[in-house]
Amino acid sequence: MPDSHALSRGAASPAQIYRSKNTPAVTLSDSEAQVDMRKVRAYRLQRVREGLKARDYGACVLYDPINIRYATGTRNMTVWCLHNAVRYCFIPAEGPVTLFDFHNCEHLSAGIETVSEVRHGTSWFYFGAGPRSEEKSKVWAAEIADLVKAHGGGNARLAMDHCDPFGVAALGTHGISVHDGQEVLERARCIKNDDEIALMNVAIGVCEIGMARMREALEPGMTENELWSILHQTNIAMGGEWIETRLLASGGRTNPWFHESSDRIIRPGELVSFDTDLIGPFGYCADISRTYFCGPGRPSDEQRRLYRMAWDQIHTNMEILKAGMTFRELADKSFRLPEKCLPQRYSVVYHGVGMADEYPHCAYREDIESGGYDGVIEPGMTLCVESYIGEVGGTEGVKLEQQVLVTDKGVELLSTFPFEDELLVKEI
Repeated sequence: MPDSHALSRGAASPAQIYRSKNTPAVTLSDSEAQVDMRKVRAYRLQRVREGLKARDYGACVLYDPINIRYATGTRNMTVWCLHNAVRYCFIPAEGPVTLFDFHNCEHLSAGIETVSEVRHGTSWFYFGAGPRSEEKSKVWAAEIADLVKAHGGGNARLAMDHCDPFGVAALGTHGISVHDGQEVLERARCIKNDDEIALMNVAIGVCEIGMARMREALEPGMTENELWSILHQTNIAMGGEWIETRLLASGGRTNPWFHESSDRIIRPGELVSFDTDLIGPFGYCADISRTYFCGPGRPSDEQRRLYRMAWDQIHTNMEILKAGMTFRELADKSFRLPEKCLPQRYSVVYHGVGMADEYPHCAYREDIESGGYDGVIEPGMTLCVESYIGEVGGTEGVKLEQQVLVTDKGVELLSTFPFEDELLVKEI
């Protein structure tokens, strides 16, 4: 029994301290139906296992933190692990999942039912292993080979999303052949169920709050970096994780596209274009682009002409988008850019989006032979519909983008942030 006199004096027992320090998030609710994360994790892991079986792989080893997050629902220092190969997991087509984590991080996966065992990972990338990389890779390969033998069902075909040459060679000494695991994960990730869409909508909601705050704060004299920081702050404060790019530009830096946010001072009468590329709560991506006008004053006819063309492009391309269409059909039927804009066209007409940009990549008609590929649009895909309008030699450019869900009846709009009334006019 707790010491009642101690409690009356304000002291707390160790158990009480532990409970107070592990208070759940205030977003938990006892009066609303909420997403069942166990169901989400089960659905995603099953998609991975189905992909392995369909390709006759006995198991996969995943290093990409986004793939690990998708398959297991666990995370640890995601951005750092993207370039430091310290965390990986072994997933057999049937059987227990083994997660190899950074040292002293076993507790991060406590209570996650998709993970059967957590072990200390063997790192053999150069920063961690230095000149012992080849030696360490052999230790790593022996442990993976034991798992393949124990849980691979006699199938030594192993899918991997990333593996350096030392690792491939070391696995080969155990009779294990290495195959493309990224295909398995990309194709698994591309079809979302209703729970995933709900989680994605949370990320989009956070993103659009940040966009609204940016719009409200925009004024002459602030720098691009100051404006861009508002989106980052909003995302982190509301449980988001990171932003993948720095794509915000103003004035003449909007043409051509892909200038990164800088300390340039935004001036009155200029366009400000940006692409959110935001990884929000639950690890889902909100990839939305908008272009704002910085007052005072009114947009020029040229600014409105460019904006209207970008608006027409994404809306035309949303209208034609249907399940069952091939990527080549979409390229052929999509909005035609004028000759002055073609050389500076965006890299894709549509692309998949989930926990990041992902399959599919739907190229322009002009690019599909040289750099694109064909495929089929399926219900459950979430796509971004892209536009960049900037003429060669032009003063400014406009970036717009919407995020949509493909259904068997058409598309549903997921991003709802309004367009700019003062830039969007029917006639110039």
